[in-house]
Amino acid sequence: MTRILLLSDTHSHLDDKILKYAHEADEIWHAGDVGDLAVTDTLKKVKPLKGVWGNIDDHEVRTEFPENNRFMCEGVDVWITHIGGYPGRYDKRIREAIKKDPPKLFICGHSHILKVMWDKQLGLLHMNPGAAGKHGFHKVRTMLRFVIDGEEIKNLEIVEIEK
Repeated sequence: MTRILLLSDTHSHLDDKILKYAHEADEIWHAGDVGDLAVTDTLKKVKPLKGVWGNIDDHEVRTEFPENNRFMCEGVDVWITHIGGYPGRYDKRIREAIKKDPPKLFICGHSHILKVMWDKQLGLLHMNPGAAGKHGFHKVRTMLRFVIDGEEIKNLEIVEIEK
């Protein structure tokens, strides 16, 4: 069983509220727009971190993280990218690849809008954790917590933090 904290769009912001949830996880996943490596350096000191770079990230973040990160967590095939789109409207950059070889869990950020959707056509779970940072139009900062247990994704919880 692996407890995951999923966040995105920190835009250089990290605070004790985020770190509280990070300490409760087994792994932290960041879906891009890190902003400053100080954010991910701090998170790495708390728990193992997997991530991707986003459209606002500079060359230092892009050197540290890939554009796409595909890996196995227990029995779940996971694909994280920053700009991914939504079921039926995936970004053209990944559209053919995701149709050809869909993961079980597809994660993206970018929109600052928290969404969790089932893609019936591809048989995958799509997650966007919204934005954990303070920069952007969102009124509430959000993250997701969930558990991967073998091949199951379960115990999904939305974390809301006032902006």
